[in-house]
Amino acid sequence: MSQPRVNLAFAGALGRMGRALLAVAKADKRADVAGGWERVGNPSIGRDLGEAAGVGLLGVKLSGSPFEAVKNADAVIDFSTPSATMETLKTCAPRKLALVIGTTGMDEAQKRAVAAYAKKAPCVMSSNFSIGVNILWKVAAEVARATGDDYDMEIVDVHHHFKKDAPSGTAETTADVLAAARGKKLKDIAVYGRHSREALRKRGELGIHALRAGDVVGDHTVFFAGPYERLELTHRAHARENFAIGAVKAALWLKAQKKKKGLYTMAQVLGL
Repeated sequence: MSQPRVNLAFAGALGRMGRALLAVAKADKRADVAGGWERVGNPSIGRDLGEAAGVGLLGVKLSGSPFEAVKNADAVIDFSTPSATMETLKTCAPRKLALVIGTTGMDEAQKRAVAAYAKKAPCVMSSNFSIGVNILWKVAAEVARATGDDYDMEIVDVHHHFKKDAPSGTAETTADVLAAARGKKLKDIAVYGRHSREALRKRGELGIHALRAGDVVGDHTVFFAGPYERLELTHRAHARENFAIGAVKAALWLKAQKKKKGLYTMAQVLGL
């Protein structure tokens, strides 16, 4: 049976991720671009959305009104900022639109707001929509369980110099996965960077480090170092379209599964 088509609207449509999402959605025959919006005052408002994003004509105008942009949408994809995503929740609430959220850096109150939305409408939220990263999390958890505290664990994330949050949301999720795999709470074992004359590593701790340089899209490495050997698991994103493919896949999954409400993970989308 063929998969149903999905009409998509995009928050922050002309941002770096917004452009990647539009390019992927345009190329996917199962998806239609129904709308996209930017802040009021953006000089491209009123232009063809695809033309403004540099992906070719789409026949849909860029809007300055979120409510106007989502009127023909089945689902909304938001990779913006925490405060902007809170506004997206308000925009989607009247129609209980399916929502795919890739925004990182949310505080606990903002995460609770997403969870509250998901009690009324379907939502997939992940700190990373890459298929490869989600597989990395699954594999890393198995390695963490198998090695135990005899093997030291360290995480390094590398991103472009424009990224605001550090560590990355992906690194934080990776840390949560590793801690849970060893039956521990992250707050009890996490060490964020090391800068001290007394920085001797303690058994069982988890080091988390962030590098910000150049135009790196996103690299994440998990180190497992034990007696006489070291295992490194690395994922490198070559382009933002990597994340966009996963996000569109998540929106299609929500439509195909006919989800009415609930907060889902990318692992569930992938059947992991």
